[in-house]
Formats: sequence, C-alpha cells, structure tokens
Amino acid sequence: MPMSKPLRTVLRILRTAAVTYVVVAVLVYVFQRRLQYLPSGKPVPIPGEAARRGLEEFTAVAKDGARLLGWYWPGTKAIDIMILHGNAGNRGDRIEWLEDLRELGCGLCIVDYRGYGGSEGAPTEEGLYRDAEAAREWLRRRSGAPVVYYGESIGAAVAVELALREPAAALVLQSAFTSAADVGQRVYPFLPVRLLLKDRYDALARIGKVRAPILFIHGDRDSIIPLRFGRALFDAAPEPKEWLEVQGADHNDLPWVGGAAYRRAVGEFVRRHVEDATRR
Repeated sequence: MPMSKPLRTVLRILRTAAVTYVVVAVLVYVFQRRLQYLPSGKPVPIPGEAARRGLEEFTAVAKDGARLLGWYWPGTKAIDIMILHGNAGNRGDRIEWLEDLRELGCGLCIVDYRGYGGSEGAPTEEGLYRDAEAAREWLRRRSGAPVVYYGESIGAAVAVELALREPAAALVLQSAFTSAADVGQRVYPFLPVRLLLKDRYDALARIGKVRAPILFIHGDRDSIIPLRFGRALFDAAPEPKEWLEVQGADHNDLPWVGGAAYRRAVGEFVRRHVEDATRR
C-alpha cells in the first residue's frame, strides 16, 4: 500500500531534522575548543603605575616547550597566592582584582595559559594543567614561600588538579564547577555533551583527593556557573573547608560586589590556615 502524502511529508521532515542534528553535533565536536575557550591572545603590557610599584613580568616554560607569560607582584608577607584565572580574556583583565588582593600583603602570581595574553600555543585541558605546573615551578624558584592556589572559574578546576600534582598550602576556589560536562550540558541541553566533550575538567572526581584547606566562594546570582555547581563541589570536598556565598554577585563582578567583606574573608582564611600554620 503506497504511503500517503501527509505521512511522506512527516518522514521527510523527520529525516531533515535528524540529518541537521547530526551535522550540528559533528560541527560542535570538531570545533568544540573554539566554543569552550574564550582567550584574548594579544600581549599584555604592565600598566605603568603597577610597574612603578613593583609588578614584574616573567616567562615560564611548560614541559612541552610552550612559553608562558605572567606577572609577579612581591608582597610584604612570606606567602604567595598563585592565581589561575578564568576562561575569558587574559591577565590584563584582572589587574583591578590584583590591586584589591594586594591588601592581603601576600605575593601575587598570575600566569596566562597557552593562547592567552601572549603565551604560546592553544588551550587544552592537559595544556592548562602543564601551564599551571610551569608557573608553580617558576614561583618556587622565585620565592620559595608557601603557596595558596587561587582558582577562578575554569581556573578552579586547574587549581584542584595542580593541588594533586604539586601540593598547596591552601586553595581558594571561586565560582567553581563540578565538571565542564555538567556546565556544557546546561548550556547545550539538546546535545549529548557528555559524549562529545574532550576537555572535561572533572573537578568533582578529584576534589576528594585534595589534602589542603579549601575556601569556596560563589555568587548567589552567578549566571554562568550556577550556585548549585559550586555547592556540589563543596559538599564533595574533604575537611577542612569553608563556604562564602556572596549575595547579589554574578560571575564576573564577584570581587567588587563582595568588596571589603570578600577580601577580609580571604585574608582571614589565609591567616588561619597558612600564616598561623607556618608559625607553629
């Protein structure tokens, strides 16, 4: 019995939709790193005022030979904070944040991952882990002081992995997530992200192995990494751990919405778990 015209039309629509879906999924798989990473690759000069106050540029070399650029700002205390920044932009976009964190008195180190801020290469998950290792090794030679890993967004996942490779005095994880797959599935609910994703940043699978105090900071209005992802990672983390929820803060304005209370919380955490510990 021949197929009716309406049925043929429906089948044709379904075939077209299926082909379109497969094409979209293939394109997302092929170009996923262009969608996942948002680097600003241009070199970043040191602002003149910051240079006059001691901000230094450094070069670190990853194990695979990628040359990375970063900044180091010596502090008044024998403690360093190594900042592993978020996905978008480069270290130049964090200069105001660095200025605020200087109030803590710690040395500040920030490196641009491969593909960011004049650093060589293109970002991948293992690449970012190697970049963090290279910066940690540079900081060990430059200072030798106890180091707090301070991860922002994707940098929080990098900080967790780095803490397993190179133990830290403490960790601060700001706007952290459970895994890139969880975040990606939220952004692309119509795609099988968990099957397609190459760079997974599975912090949830690693956090239980971290042996250092951890401060989690999250904005309650974070529109990029919803609060529930940060809270789930906190719940899975071992003690000692602390939670700071910044009311009214989104993803990119958290330090400024949090203001003095935010900086005070970070300073107190570092004092209790690092500064006081070194005096015992």
